[in-house]
Amino acid sequence: MTIETKFDSDYRKVLVAARRARQLQNGSSALVPTQSTKACRIAQDEIAAGKIAYVKKDVPVVKPLADDSGIPIIAT
Repeated sequence: MTIETKFDSDYRKVLVAARRARQLQNGSSALVPTQSTKACRIAQDEIAAGKIAYVKKDVPVVKPLADDSGIPIIAT
């Protein structure tokens, strides 16, 4: 696992901001001074200030194997 401070995609940035906003709603204190009272905006300000990092697991992306038949098989 590695600790990342830069975001490799906007999607990951949104996920991290949403998780941080939830932490703020549950009572965490803000890491940066801000005029806003909205958790989402505070989380975005913290990310912009470089105060938020996330853990990225070192799991390789593996493409799933597919049958040549083109018909998905659903196990029941």
